[in-house]
Amino acid sequence: MFNKIVVIEPTGMTETAYEEIKKYTKEIIRFEDIPADAAEIARRISDADGALLSYTSYIGSEVMDKCPKLKYIGMCCSLYSEESANVDIAYARENGISVRGIRDYGDQGVVEYVLHELIGLLHGYGSQKWEEQAIELTRLKVGIVGLGTSGTMIAQALNFLGADVRYYSRTRKPKQEALGIKYMELHSLLEECTVVCTCLNKNVILLHEEEFTKLGHHKILFNTSIAPSHDVKALGKWLEDKANFFFTDTLAGLGDATGKLAESENVVCRTISAGRTMQAFELMGQKVLDNIRMEA
Repeated sequence: MFNKIVVIEPTGMTETAYEEIKKYTKEIIRFEDIPADAAEIARRISDADGALLSYTSYIGSEVMDKCPKLKYIGMCCSLYSEESANVDIAYARENGISVRGIRDYGDQGVVEYVLHELIGLLHGYGSQKWEEQAIELTRLKVGIVGLGTSGTMIAQALNFLGADVRYYSRTRKPKQEALGIKYMELHSLLEECTVVCTCLNKNVILLHEEEFTKLGHHKILFNTSIAPSHDVKALGKWLEDKANFFFTDTLAGLGDATGKLAESENVVCRTISAGRTMQAFELMGQKVLDNIRMEA
């Protein structure tokens, strides 16, 4: 049982999930805005022994040092690795603070986002159209860069709909290859595929100027990560060719601090995370609760 859990910012969890959390803590405090800095995060946590955060804030050593009673940090967002986490997990471990994150809760929405945007462009359902005549997914060469959970789901969906799907990943995926999803080295994939979708962990950047040169002319690039999978300047140079298109659901996925790229006619950014659906929030709450139960 926790004495006090502080939710330092909006998480998207349902009220049902918050009601369940009350069973495992004597007190719960919720903040509905994103803290401005580390000092404000420390002030909010204060004397709590548990803290919950989303992907929009970072808890580092300077916060933990000011919160001596803190014993648990729950990430209401994806945790893929210590290096990409928005909590200094190594420092927390050294100081006896447990950190638990979640994953695989918003992937279906991402799959639907990619299908929506891609089919819309190919058929001309919106203001832009890829070719003069509408094009199906059938036999369209699509490359998936990163075959984790969401990448696999996107690959399988496109494969089911008749696309010619290839992938690049650090490790081979025999089960997916058995379904007809072909492995390729990154540069070959970029050269051969009309559509490329990067599904990488945060802070993993694989597309630099050389890769954009390989990707070349009249191509469609998606980034479904919550951070850039590309060098921003190299992307900007590639987008000078107006026959190329770039899609991402959030400004964070675009990664351009100037805001200029978002205004480009061949950039489509919806500025809302595709994974933030009702079902995703429900599943997120269940997973956050499972972590709290293990720590209570």
